[in-house]
Amino acid sequence: MARWAWRQLTTMRAALILLLILALAAIPGSLLPQRIQDPGRVTTYIQDNGQLGQVLDRLQLFDVYSSFWFSAVYILLMISLVGCVVPRSAQHWKAMRAKPPKAPRRLGRMPGYEEFALPEGQAPQALLLQAQKRLKRAGYRTALAEDHVAAERGYLRETGNLVFHISLLALVITMAAGSLFGYSGQRVLVEGDTFTNSLVSYDSFEPGSYYDSDRMPDFRLRLDSFDATFDTQAQGSQFGQPRSFLAKVTETSNGASTQHELRVNEPIRINGTRVYLTGNGYAPVVTTRNAKGQVTFSGPVVFLPEDGNYTSRGVIKVPDAGKEQLGFGAVLLPTAGLNQDDELISTFAGLERPYLVMTAYKGNLGLDSGQAQSVYELDTSEMEPIAGADGQPLRLEMSPGKTAQLPDGLGSITLDRIDKYVSLDVRHDPTQGFMLVFSVLLVAGLGLSLFVPRRRMWVRVKDGRVEVAALARGEDPRVQAAAADLAVDLRD
Repeated sequence: MARWAWRQLTTMRAALILLLILALAAIPGSLLPQRIQDPGRVTTYIQDNGQLGQVLDRLQLFDVYSSFWFSAVYILLMISLVGCVVPRSAQHWKAMRAKPPKAPRRLGRMPGYEEFALPEGQAPQALLLQAQKRLKRAGYRTALAEDHVAAERGYLRETGNLVFHISLLALVITMAAGSLFGYSGQRVLVEGDTFTNSLVSYDSFEPGSYYDSDRMPDFRLRLDSFDATFDTQAQGSQFGQPRSFLAKVTETSNGASTQHELRVNEPIRINGTRVYLTGNGYAPVVTTRNAKGQVTFSGPVVFLPEDGNYTSRGVIKVPDAGKEQLGFGAVLLPTAGLNQDDELISTFAGLERPYLVMTAYKGNLGLDSGQAQSVYELDTSEMEPIAGADGQPLRLEMSPGKTAQLPDGLGSITLDRIDKYVSLDVRHDPTQGFMLVFSVLLVAGLGLSLFVPRRRMWVRVKDGRVEVAALARGEDPRVQAAAADLAVDLRD
């Protein structure tokens, strides 16, 4: 049973099935949020979906690429490829060094067959030598026997097949090595801010198991400006669709500064590290003051876009407001308008008529509990809404440059302006060059395995008759034409 199982596992059919299963297993990683990328979103998803979210979590569908079932398929695929490719490579090496097989007894059964009389005055051995010469010129390996010539070509087909699978195996191993010795990190950068490539500067950081963070490349990036253009001419669903995103950044490394233009899918490379533009949004700049006019908070607050019109949500936490801490849950409308129910909505993604709508809370933000909090969520379990003059929860609606007074001597809040921010993904992969080499070899091997025909041919002289036969190893629509062409050349 063990021998049978090993033989089944190391067949090319099993490798292809496992490759298909691996592709299907990766689908949940694209449809569901993953902890390694956004743990906060995973937590929210589980809370919103109750029992279903907990079941999905037990099945490790939020950690697809590190789950036991994905790893099992991955490892089986590697074993299958190694067990399939290594013996086939040894057999192919022996076959390439062996002589072409001798002519069968009945050449007339071959799919390509021609027969004609030996030309008058032509010696049989001379014709066989001429046939061998023409076959060699056509790329065949030949062997001359007493009454026939045997020829074979197309070993590059099997060579390409093996190169393809060896390159696929090498790619997987290289990807694994890259994840072990590289790192990736994410950082949100507001216009005018500077990011230093150090461990403490990242919002999230995932190092490889063997990566030494003390050897991180030394550089700084400053976001000079960010421009987003949206379609204002199209009609229907295309109106307001994004057309371009351009971030102008200044890189400082080795004592020199260089300006770059960072676009989507066009990363910049700095000392072996790639920096990608992965997202963008708005960051309202807010200033809060206490009853004495002293500034208790000032700076940009990152808001997360929720739809194509960049309706964005965020929270403002003011722990040093005074005797009671303040918290604001806010919605930013880049271009404020009204829908059919007279509700405030954003009608366009650009900053045409920006409007900030907030609800205010007072109490304990829970920042001193020792538990980590998301900067995008407001814990109101120990807070209460601030009441307005009518006794209802206070609702603030502000445009840039406006100041709103808070009741009960809680001070004021000012919306100074609205800045833009970008999300950067920084990746360091020392195996990128190897990935390119193996990818090129993979495509080249696939091309050889698909387009190089494998064919055997024989020319035999017997009893004054010349037989030309051709046999295809696989799909070869030109096998009959090859035999006919060679017969015409020899007869002439």
